This record gives sequence, structure tokens and C-alpha cells, in this order.
Amino acid sequence: MNFAQFPRRKYIYTPTPIEPMPALSKRLGKEVSLYVKRDDLLPGAGGGNKTRKLEFCIADAMEKKADTIITCGAVQSNHCRLTLSWAVKEGLDCHLVLEERVKGSYKEDASGNNFLFELMGVKSIEVVPGGTDMMGAMEKKAAALEAEGRRPYIIPGGASNAIGALGYVSCAAETMTQLNDMHLNIDHIVVPSGSAGTHAGMVVGMVGSSSNIPVSGVNVSRKKDVQEEIVYKLAIATAEKLGVKTALDRKAFVCFDQYVGPGYSIPTDAMVEAVKLFAQTESILLDPVYSGKTAAGLIDLIRKDHFAPGTKVLFLHTGGSPALYAYMDTFRK
Repeated sequence: MNFAQFPRRKYIYTPTPIEPMPALSKRLGKEVSLYVKRDDLLPGAGGGNKTRKLEFCIADAMEKKADTIITCGAVQSNHCRLTLSWAVKEGLDCHLVLEERVKGSYKEDASGNNFLFELMGVKSIEVVPGGTDMMGAMEKKAAALEAEGRRPYIIPGGASNAIGALGYVSCAAETMTQLNDMHLNIDHIVVPSGSAGTHAGMVVGMVGSSSNIPVSGVNVSRKKDVQEEIVYKLAIATAEKLGVKTALDRKAFVCFDQYVGPGYSIPTDAMVEAVKLFAQTESILLDPVYSGKTAAGLIDLIRKDHFAPGTKVLFLHTGGSPALYAYMDTFRK
């Protein structure tokens, strides 16, 4: 797969580690061996998976001579934090549109990512109600900035378009190189499935490299059928952009929606347990919205014998731990 045909900034200089999780595997008491791909250790202010996507998205913006980035996310968005961080590094202004998906959840003086938006000097934050047309809101902001003589570039939520998803096709290639070097035969990969770019890119990368490792997503918001279709369509667009000739089987796009709970970003008991288990067995910090709920799904699937004895499962840790500090009351109950 030829990534050199696309504009790309170089933010990642070394592969993120693949580590065994023996203590967690033992605690779960099943004959399943767990490993973790530590994309929480990617560079950027606080780390996380969006750095991979932003290598391509920010580069595309700069090639188009943009001087301002506009993006969107939820009120504690890790994507917004990382987009802002790389915009700062590149000398670009950054404006955020935040969707209050849970009414009353935005607090201007909140900890976590909200504090980091302020610390890094975000140019503006617009908070809109849940269900708002986010692309429409960003386009309205772009029009206002253009009227001021600026050159804005819109990055969609999660950087989850065919440009951003290239970052996770690349991650799949990186992962396979590491596994081959480690002589480690992984049977299954579990990823968070939200805005879909990470999930779609990993499937395209695994199919494109003929690895034959299935990738399953754990949903953080949508129902199974809706999410699977979103991931599939983005994967098709990404494969076409990259020139991957291998056909993508619709059956390769698998999501689990049982772990969302009452809704996006709303804590669940299973998420709290998963975050505590990772912290207290492997000293790994998860976030309460994405990696925490995905880990809850992984743990439950193992307990229910979804994976056969002897299976080696790789958990893709997408980061986001700064958001933990906005949920302290949840964990201190």
C-alpha cells in the first residue's frame, strides 16, 4: 500500500508498543491471552489515536494553504484536543464546535479536555445542542471566517473521512510488521467504533495486507446495524482512495452494541469496572467514553466465552485518559 502518494505530516516517529497483559488475562480466569496496542502513547497533548489521522488531515489542510482549522466533537472530545494540539504545532488557528449530546454536560470551567482546550489557546468554542447538523455548523463558522479573510479547513468529527482513515490503514501495516517481528500470531483485534475512521482503516489495512485477522468494533453510541453500515461505507471509500483492489466483504464489519449503556459518554458500571481493572492489573489508563466502554465489551466477551480457549486477542487502546479527570465523581462513588 502506497501512502507516499498523499500529503502527510510526520508526527509519529516510532511504532507504538504492543504489550502483553498477563495480569489482566490471569484475573479474568479464561484461557485467552490479551495484548494491547498502545496508541494512547502517541504524541500530542495527552496522546491518543487521532494523531494518526491528523498526519493526513493536517497535511491536506496545509497543502490547500489553510491558515485555520475547524473541527467538532462532544464536550470532552479527545479528537478536538488533538486537532487543536497539532494546529498549535503547525501555527494554525483552531476553532471548535462542541455538541452537547447530554443536556447540561458542558461546563466552561470543567477539567479534562475542556481545560486543555483553554490551556492550548483555542481561538473559539461554540457549544450546540445534541442532534445539531455538525457539518452545517462548521460550514457556517467557515463562512464567517472566510468573510474575515481567513482560509479555513474543516476536519470532520473524529477526522473520520477517507483522508483520516488512511492513518489506521497505516496502523494496520505497522501492527503486522510488529507482530511478524515479535513472531506473535494474533487471532483477533478489538477496537473502539465511534466516528468509524479507526475501525474502517484497520479493516482495510488488514484486508489489504492479507493478514486474515478479524477486527471487531465495540460501539460507543449507535446501534449495531447502523454502525456496521457506517464503518463499511467509510472502508469502501478509504480502500478506493488508497487503491486497494481486494474486495471488502460486508461480513468482515462486525460491531457489538451491548456496551453503550444509556448513551454516548454516559458512564456504565461495566465501564467503571473495566477502567479499574486495567489500572489495577496493568497500570494502563483508559478513558471513560471510548477505550473504557470498549474494554468493558472485551472483558464481557471473554467472560461469555466468545473467544475460544487459546485465543490471542489484541486490544487497540485509542487513548483519551485526560477525559478521566472530568469523571472523577463517577469513579469515587
